Amino acid sequence: MTVQNAINWPEEYLPGTGDNFVSNEVIVQGVTAARVWRFLTDTSTWESYNGNITAVTFPEGGGPVLRDGDVFTFDPVGFPAVRTQHAHVVEYQAPAEGVPGRLSWTARQDGGPEERLEVLHAWLVEDLPGGRVRVLTQETQHGRPAAELARQLPNPMLNGHQAWLDGLIRASLGRDDR
Repeated sequence: MTVQNAINWPEEYLPGTGDNFVSNEVIVQGVTAARVWRFLTDTSTWESYNGNITAVTFPEGGGPVLRDGDVFTFDPVGFPAVRTQHAHVVEYQAPAEGVPGRLSWTARQDGGPEERLEVLHAWLVEDLPGGRVRVLTQETQHGRPAAELARQLPNPMLNGHQAWLDGLIRASLGRDDR
């Protein structure tokens, strides 16, 4: 029997307690958690495999590789109700033998009650037996823009995260077969 790890959730972002929650996962062979981690944490690679994120900046310095406590901004593309996100890395643990990689950031979109958006976006990257790697990404969102996204079918955030995840795996495998 194989036990898979789960995301560490702060109480205020528990799945099912927000206005929108999405979960995406892949399990593939031919790549390691360490290699996936490199592409996930290096924000300078994001635009090459993820068309939904642009303009990543580090206003307090640092970057382009994410580290614990980093503050960064990015512009989501393709989500009309969502604007520039101000993010803060709140969990960072690189994968190691028997230890999954964990990366989470909170992000907010400022504005009045109609535009306010707060999220926790979490990633888990782990090697599995048989030369496999598992990548799980989940996000809980609070605010009116999140509720609007949740009402759309299909959910654009679910599809956007799947595109990010698929691109991450392609980049990690050294493929560009979009």
